[in-house]
Amino acid sequence: MKTWTANVLTLFPEAYPGILGMSVLGKALERRLWKLNLIDIKNFSKKNHKVDDIPFGGGTGMVIKPDVLDGALSSIKNKKFPIYYLTPRGTKFSQKIAEKMSKHDGATFLCGRYEGVDQRFIDHYKLIEISIGDYILSGGDLPTMVVLDSIIRLLPEVISNKNALDEESFKNHLLEYPLYTQPRSWKNLDVPEVLLSGNHKKIKDWKIKQSEDITKLRRPDLWKKYLKSK
Repeated sequence: MKTWTANVLTLFPEAYPGILGMSVLGKALERRLWKLNLIDIKNFSKKNHKVDDIPFGGGTGMVIKPDVLDGALSSIKNKKFPIYYLTPRGTKFSQKIAEKMSKHDGATFLCGRYEGVDQRFIDHYKLIEISIGDYILSGGDLPTMVVLDSIIRLLPEVISNKNALDEESFKNHLLEYPLYTQPRSWKNLDVPEVLLSGNHKKIKDWKIKQSEDITKLRRPDLWKKYLKSK
């Protein structure tokens, strides 16, 4: 089995692996189920680590230069992976995209900063632009970690219980049902009796009904997809 490889072009390599080095993701990293290859963009600037410049045509902020990024990308030995650029204007990331990305041998991620990166670099290398939501962050490192987290947990042997992946939100266009554990009674709130019944059919029906009700209320967009799929 090949090791899934994440190439990350970043201005802040010291931020990694961060949360990706903890819990099941960290154990998977130690077991070499996935590999993290960090490329420090600053190392490819020819002038005192200056990686950016003012935008042509005016505007606020600074833009990362294409020649600097080209040097960083060219340093990667394995160049066959798709290249993703995390940006608010990208396609909204989803579980379906995560599943697709996990099927490859790896991926390359460009973490932008400041106002963004030169469009010519995006066009030349046909970068795939992805957004994790309709809000703005200071840079692309946190979004990259979010995307990597969602991918790595899908890799073979990372999560030992495969059933855990089958009962999560967004499977079959439904959000996950409520979860309960010990104690059975807490602050005068009791675990639903059906979950204590031992009747597997009733429990399954309850979970489906809960997922349907939550999805219908909170995500009408998913609810429409669910109805069409039935």
